[in-house]
Amino acid sequence: MTSSTPEQPDAVVARLRATFRTGRTAPLEWRTDQLRRLRALLTEHGTDFAAALHADLGKGETEAYRTEIDFTLREIDHTLDHLEEWLRPEPAPVPPHLSGAEAWTVYDPLGVVLVIAPWNYPLQLLLAPIVGALASGNCVVAKPSEMAPATSAAVARLLPRFLDADAVAVVEGAVPETTALLEQHFDHIFYTGNGTVGRIVMRAAAEHLTPVTLELGGKSPAFVDRGTDADAVAARLVAGKFLNAGQTCVAPDYVLTDPETAARLESALARAVTALYGDDPAAAPNYSRIVNERHFDRLTGLLDSGRTVTGGTHDRDRKYIAPTVLGGVAPDAPVMREEIFGPILPVVEVADLDAAIDFVNDRDKPLALYAFTESEETRRRLTGETSSGGLGFGLPVAHLTVSDLPFGGVGESGMGRYHGRYSIETFSHRKAVLSKPLA
Repeated sequence: MTSSTPEQPDAVVARLRATFRTGRTAPLEWRTDQLRRLRALLTEHGTDFAAALHADLGKGETEAYRTEIDFTLREIDHTLDHLEEWLRPEPAPVPPHLSGAEAWTVYDPLGVVLVIAPWNYPLQLLLAPIVGALASGNCVVAKPSEMAPATSAAVARLLPRFLDADAVAVVEGAVPETTALLEQHFDHIFYTGNGTVGRIVMRAAAEHLTPVTLELGGKSPAFVDRGTDADAVAARLVAGKFLNAGQTCVAPDYVLTDPETAARLESALARAVTALYGDDPAAAPNYSRIVNERHFDRLTGLLDSGRTVTGGTHDRDRKYIAPTVLGGVAPDAPVMREEIFGPILPVVEVADLDAAIDFVNDRDKPLALYAFTESEETRRRLTGETSSGGLGFGLPVAHLTVSDLPFGGVGESGMGRYHGRYSIETFSHRKAVLSKPLA
C-alpha cells in the first residue's frame, strides 16, 4: 500500500464505488477533464517518470519518452479528439412487428475497475488502460508493478495530485496486496502480464462473475521469405527485438526462414546490431538492462541453445546481456520452450512457407506474427491460415502504436482488446434501448 493511502483494499473499493454511485464520473465533462489532467501529469513530470524508468530498467530518456510517455500522450489525444463521437447513441433498425418503435444502443460505464500493470513498460501499460477506463466514465484502482519500484513510487506520489482522488486510487505492493485486491468485487479487471498470473486473476474474477481483459504474451514468430533484402529485414528485426532489451510482449521472439536465407540473414543481423548499438552495446545510451537478477539468470541459461552469431556477453552486476543472435537453433532447444522476453533472437530453419505455417500452428497462438515478404500470395496465406493477436508485414511491434487498431491476444496470448475506441468497448456496457409510444 502507499504510505499516503492507509486504507485496506475493501475500503478503497467501497470509497470509489460510493463515488461512482453519485453519477459524478458519468458526464463527458468529467471524463475529458480527467484525461486532460492525466495529460498534464505526463507533460509536467515527464522527466520524473523518465528518471524512474531509467532506475528500474536502464531505459534511456529517448526510449522512455518514445515508448512510454509520448505513447500514452498520443492515446490521450486520440481519445480526446474522438470521445464525444464514440459515445453517441447508435440507432438500430426495428422489425415490422414493432412498427412505430425506436431502438438504439448506449455505452454505460461499468463501475469500479482494477488495472494491474507489468514491469516491462510499467508506466505505459498502467496508464494506457486507465485512459480507456476514465474515458468510459469509471472509477479506477491502479496497481503498479512492484518489480519496477521507482516507477510505482512515482505513480503513487504524482497521480493523486492530478486526478480525482475520490475516483482513482493507487495501491502499491507485491503478491499479498494484489491477492487482497483480487478478493474484492470489481466490475472489470484489466491485467497485463504472464499466463500463470493471468489464470490466477481469472479464477479470482470468476468468484464475482467479473469480466476480465488479459493481455498476455507468447512466442511471436517472424517469418522471412526467400529473396527479401536481408539488410533491410535485419535492421527492422533488430530495432523491434532489442527495444527495451527484448523485454517487450510483442517483440519478435524467434525467426523462421529457409537455410539459404538464414545464412544471409544471420550476417545481416550482426551488422544491424552494430549499426544500432555500436561496437559496445553496454555503452549505448539507447540499450536497456534486464529488470532483475532472477530474469538475468533465466536468460543467460538460454544462451547455449544455439550457435552465437553475435552478442552472448553478459554482466550480472550490471544486469547487462548483449543483443544476441543465435543460429542453428533446434525447434526443441531450451530457448524455444518459453517466451524469451529478453535480448536473445534465435534463428530456426524451416524448409518453406508450408513448414513455417505448420510450425506456427503447432504451437500456442502468439500475440503477434510478423512476416517479411514481397509475395501477395504469402501474405494472403499467412493472414488466412494462421491465428495471432496481431499480424505485421514488413515491420514488427508497430501495430500497437496505431490507436485505431485493436490490441490484444488470442488463446494463450490473451483475451480482450483495447486502444482507441476499443478501450471504450472494453470498459463500458453497450446497453440496448427500445422505446415504443403507448398510443
